[in-house]
Amino acid sequence: MTTKTEGPVSRYINRKISGRITGFIVRHKLPLTPNQMSLIAFATALVAAASIARGELLVGGLMIQLSSILDGVDGELARTLKLASRRGAFLDTMLDRYADIAVFASVIYYLVNTSVNAEIVALLGFAAVTGDIMVSYIHARGQMDLGIHPAAAGPLDSLASRDVRLFLLAVLVAVGRPLWALAAVAILAHMYTAVKFVYLIARYKPG
Repeated sequence: MTTKTEGPVSRYINRKISGRITGFIVRHKLPLTPNQMSLIAFATALVAAASIARGELLVGGLMIQLSSILDGVDGELARTLKLASRRGAFLDTMLDRYADIAVFASVIYYLVNTSVNAEIVALLGFAAVTGDIMVSYIHARGQMDLGIHPAAAGPLDSLASRDVRLFLLAVLVAVGRPLWALAAVAILAHMYTAVKFVYLIARYKPG
C-alpha cells in the first residue's frame, strides 16, 4: 500500500521488497511486532553507521538502503495485523531521526579522518543534517498547523522524503563519494523545504 506522501524510491523500489518481507512474516506467523521491526530497522542503520566510520563504504551504503527498506515493514505489519497505534508511529519517527543522525555523523567522522578539508566537511555536514531535520519538521508542522502534508501539496511532490534522502546517501556512499552524498542531501533538502514553505505560506487561507 502506497500513499501520496511517500517518495518515489519507496513507491518504486522499497515497497516491492518490504511488501515481500511483510508477506513472509505474516504467512509464516513469525513472532515479530511492528515495534520490533522499527527497532530492527534502527539497528540496521547503526550497523551502516559503524561500517562507514570504519571505512567500509560499500557495506555502509548497502546497509543504509536495507534500513530504509526495513523501515517500511513496521507500517505494513501494523496495517496488515491491525496493530497500528500512535505510540508505534511515535516510536518509529523518533528512531528514524536518531538513525539519520547516526548515519550522517558516521559520514562526517569518516571524512574528517581521511584528510578531507575539515571546514568543507563541517559546512556540508551541518547543511545536510539541518536539511534532513527541516524536511521532517516542515512535514510534521505543515500537517499539524495547517492540516496539509507538504509532500502531498504543491511543487516537487515528495521529492525529498526520507526514502529519497537515504537512497541518495546510500548510493553515493557506496560508490565512494561520501562528500558528494552530504552535498546532494543538503541541496535537495533545503531546496525542497524552501519551496514547500513558500507554497504553504502563499496558499494557506485561515478558516
